Amino acid sequence: MAALLELKNIECRLRGQTIVEDLSLHINKGDLFCLLGPSGCGKTTVLRAIAGFQPLHHGEIQLRGRRVSYPGYTLAPEKRRIGMVFQDYALFPHMNVCHNICFGLRDKTSYEKQLIAEEMLEVVAMSAMGKRYIHELSGGQQQRVALARALAHKPDLVLLDEPFSNLDVEMRERLSYEVRQILKQQHTTGIMVTHDQHEAFAVGDQIGVMNEGRILQRDTAYNLYHSPESRFVADFIGQGVFVNGTLVSHDTVETSLGVIRGDRAYDLPPGSQVELLLRPDDIVFDPQGDLTGKVTQRAFKGAEILYTLQVKPNLELLSLIPSHHDYRIGEEVRLRLAPDHMVAFPAN
Repeated sequence: MAALLELKNIECRLRGQTIVEDLSLHINKGDLFCLLGPSGCGKTTVLRAIAGFQPLHHGEIQLRGRRVSYPGYTLAPEKRRIGMVFQDYALFPHMNVCHNICFGLRDKTSYEKQLIAEEMLEVVAMSAMGKRYIHELSGGQQQRVALARALAHKPDLVLLDEPFSNLDVEMRERLSYEVRQILKQQHTTGIMVTHDQHEAFAVGDQIGVMNEGRILQRDTAYNLYHSPESRFVADFIGQGVFVNGTLVSHDTVETSLGVIRGDRAYDLPPGSQVELLLRPDDIVFDPQGDLTGKVTQRAFKGAEILYTLQVKPNLELLSLIPSHHDYRIGEEVRLRLAPDHMVAFPAN
């Protein structure tokens, strides 16, 4: 399948500093892709380059097989057939919802604009709100209006720049799933940048984890969590604790917690020093377990509680269990290790 969007070894600089370096990416029609990374990693710069707001110092960007950016040339954003949803929504307070949605549809008659506005309001489940003004809407409703405006042009690609950052946690989670559903229903290709892994997991078919201007791993949420390819990805995705150990065979590590055998083999020679990643779901409360942990912290999360457990004088582990298991700080519990997906990296 020919890629709808292709970035080939692009480099972007700001004030003489390289922000994005040798980055390549292809997005097929209908894909929902997320760029995930910490602040300052270059993800928004990549989005701006795709939109046409950021020139390239090296490489090229192709959209529908056409070169739209390369050093010395940048096709204007309005000629790219790309919809944008900005972090602050960029809605006009003096216009009602319908007029906001139709802003920029200069080649349409008033009647056509009205039909498009009604169609888009139905898509984002706001059919009765076309005459309202922006200050009369909640943050979630404003986000839907911004998405409706981006879709009104029937773009080939929609770019979303930290679209949920101004919303509370519960609203972010709900809207993440709603936005994914809307884009899928409209068969629209989308790229979202975010620093929040939960948003990326909810929206993206695939996720590219970025750091220092490069994509370190592109994969599904499941594989990023269970099969990280680098120490940075392992540390950035999810939670966990690294435990020092010695590789005694290609799939077995000896640690202070005992000998742990996993489901994957490593090419390192036996005797290599490694860091073994233990996720909260690898630590299971078990009355018959061979480890003892003392509860030092607990974070109630509704259906689950995240416990911090001291198992050695200088080692604490995390465990996430259903909240009907209610243990207090200072209480000792029995544990066992269940690292079905063993993840280890060479020790620094």
